[in-house]
Amino acid sequence: SQHTADLEKLKARIQGLRAKTVDNGCTEEEALSAAAKVADLLDQYDLSLTDIELRDEPCERAEFETRRKVDLPLYACIPAIAEFTDCKVWREMNQLGEYRFVFFGMKPDVAVAHYLCDLIDTAMKTEVELFKCTTEYLRHHYGRRTISTSFLHGMATSIARKLRDMKAQRDTAHKVTGRDLVVVKSAAVDNEFAKLGMKFATRQMNRRKVASDAFDAGREAGQSVAINPGVRQGGPVAKIRGH
Repeated sequence: SQHTADLEKLKARIQGLRAKTVDNGCTEEEALSAAAKVADLLDQYDLSLTDIELRDEPCERAEFETRRKVDLPLYACIPAIAEFTDCKVWREMNQLGEYRFVFFGMKPDVAVAHYLCDLIDTAMKTEVELFKCTTEYLRHHYGRRTISTSFLHGMATSIARKLRDMKAQRDTAHKVTGRDLVVVKSAAVDNEFAKLGMKFATRQMNRRKVASDAFDAGREAGQSVAINPGVRQGGPVAKIRGH
């Protein structure tokens, strides 16, 4: 069917973006540009479906393994990624006692959510290595690990805000067309999620000591890339400004 063909085309485009970003490494500019592109693809797919077809879309889960037993700076981006893709998300431990994030939602959405986790994780690793070559990093009086982690927390905070801003602009643009995709998708996902009968425990987040100037440097690295998605024929468009 055309629906199946469109879904396969979307998955193929995501794999193509992955090869250019995650597989080969990427800067934050490239990561945010790719995020805008994948948002465009996702919006085109959603808009091609009727409300009834959206409600009938099957839901599934996608797992992003952190391979770590402690919190990562990436954690700050996870809720924003879930919002960006209209997914539910939670954290659980695998059999090795390592954390993983589980996204639950429609097939295209969880595929994009998993890709964004890989994408942002790759960009953060790339940018922190560049930061380690700066004078600011080398002359710092804090321990090097604290400096790197502080930078990554600042960067994650900035990226999360950009994803939320991009999502808000996309949703506003869709409402202008007379369709509120978020309402339709949320109702469908909520219904399927309720069938899982899952219960969650909350816990106090650990307070982490950070170097404020390194945190600010990471936040500035995130702010230095301007994303101004607007909807036209192709959907959201990223306008990139270099570092």
